[in-house]
Amino acid sequence: MKAALALTLALNLVTANPAPGGAHGEGFQTGRTVGVRLSNSSIVISGTGTNGRADGYKIKRPCWYEPGKTAENMLKTQEELRTWWFHTNPGGTEEDFQKFLEQYKDKVGQDGRWWSPAYNAADPGGMACWSNLQGALWVPDGETPAGGITMEELLQIARAALTVPEPTIEVNPDAKSYVNLPTWVWLGNTGETTRSVTATLPGVMSATVTATLDKIEIEPGTTVPDRATVATNCGTTGRPYVKGGDFQCGVTYKRASIDQPRKVYTMTVTSVWPVTSNVDQSVVPFVYDPVEATVTRDIPVGEVQTSVEG
Repeated sequence: MKAALALTLALNLVTANPAPGGAHGEGFQTGRTVGVRLSNSSIVISGTGTNGRADGYKIKRPCWYEPGKTAENMLKTQEELRTWWFHTNPGGTEEDFQKFLEQYKDKVGQDGRWWSPAYNAADPGGMACWSNLQGALWVPDGETPAGGITMEELLQIARAALTVPEPTIEVNPDAKSYVNLPTWVWLGNTGETTRSVTATLPGVMSATVTATLDKIEIEPGTTVPDRATVATNCGTTGRPYVKGGDFQCGVTYKRASIDQPRKVYTMTVTSVWPVTSNVDQSVVPFVYDPVEATVTRDIPVGEVQTSVEG
């Protein structure tokens, strides 16, 4: 599961307005990839794993209902929409408006909330899914309506927002390597090796996913066996060069790169981050593939030059 780079993931979350008229809140992002953009949602995304590399994980259902206003607050909101109501109902009378309010007045004093629709704007089908939901549903306390958000879906939202940092490949020798000379490999710019994201529906529930850097995988840039061998005892982030140290992680090139495209080997290093969650698997079973971040670096390899004096 190869990832595309996401420089920053930012979420602007706006509580849904159950009145008709289209989406009133829109998440946004900078960078080229985003796993989730929440619209008309009160879900809050937080954590250390929201500004790195997203891997394209997709929420299974692109729209849902969320618990929202109490009966009293909803009635107040609708009463404040008087001007909007008359604008969208030309010819409507005060009596008509009061009849419209009856559906909200009837719920005052009852235990429950109005649930409103929200959607994932990063999904091409998100808005179409959202437009097929009702503007608001009255739901008694302790019940979840058909299409209401579940803990499993909140966990999926956290997973979709989870990113890991873009690493850099550090090597020694740095500028150019040589045939049969070990090229040490390690990661730079990793920072913290644990990244987490929490998705919270305030006052209702929350779910946290955590990615922990486990290993790196090295591809030397050639699949021909007699051209390169890979030392794979790399630990979590590779082995920084130590003068006189044991070579355990990196590539030993057996042939020069002069005959390769652009006269270099393109080394690929993938950091692998398995994903766990704080949600009890007996409650919400889940299995997530690791988040992977892949970077490349050109490695020119030359022949060792020797001189012979007569």
